[in-house]
Amino acid sequence: MRADRRVGRCGRRPPAGRSAPGGAHLRGSDRRLRRSTHRDHGGGPLVGRAGGRARGRHRSVERRSVIVIAVETSTPQVSVAIGTEQEIIGRIQVVGRARQGGVAVGIGPGLFTGLRVGVETAKTLAQVTRAMILGFTSLDALAYPVRFTSRRILAVVDARRGEVFSSTYIAVPGGVMRDSEYTVSTPDHLAADLEALPGDVLAVGDGAILYRDVLTEQRGGRLEIASSVFAHPDAASLVELAAPRFLREEHDRLFDVAPFYLRKSDAEIAWDRRTGDV
Repeated sequence: MRADRRVGRCGRRPPAGRSAPGGAHLRGSDRRLRRSTHRDHGGGPLVGRAGGRARGRHRSVERRSVIVIAVETSTPQVSVAIGTEQEIIGRIQVVGRARQGGVAVGIGPGLFTGLRVGVETAKTLAQVTRAMILGFTSLDALAYPVRFTSRRILAVVDARRGEVFSSTYIAVPGGVMRDSEYTVSTPDHLAADLEALPGDVLAVGDGAILYRDVLTEQRGGRLEIASSVFAHPDAASLVELAAPRFLREEHDRLFDVAPFYLRKSDAEIAWDRRTGDV
């Protein structure tokens, strides 16, 4: 494994056409994001809901839920909220003109369709609002929340097809530093590679949970699998990673931000087999 590959905050650009942070610290503010939950228990008239009793025979109806994203921009006090018919999950208000903002997006590796949708949505939002943009890999975002550990960090994402995406990190002041390449391999090959790692290892990600038995077979107590709380990268980590860099006006070039796949899609593999390019 090649050492001293820094990721995140203040480093060199990733390879051309990729937005994967290839050369800096993963740092960020240590402030915790607070969520406020508001419930309306009032007895006033309902606006936008159908009232009245259902006619006919009583039938058991499966309860459905809908997530709503609301945007209000008609006055200088701009607000955005997300919630369901039962509660407001999160809300933010901006009074007056704020400092130029930024858009942070997870670029993978991960699910192909999800990555394309997320990256294109983020790029469109950044373009129309003239905001800065930064892309972070899912493995970096997985490692960041456990940055306070003294152990080496192994981020593992389930890649389907019996494979995993992975990379390793060490904790540094204010963040984590990647000390290996981003790789795609079978769980058995990853377990073999772990034998060369010194010291104890903390593994995070759904891939680590899924292949717990394979990864812990050789290292035993020297490898701990983190709980499901750390199974998936979280957007809150992207906020903490991106905010300090945006304040320094560090950002990626818009059209350089692209999904970081690490391997070919099923469609590409099928095409290669059909054309003999394998």
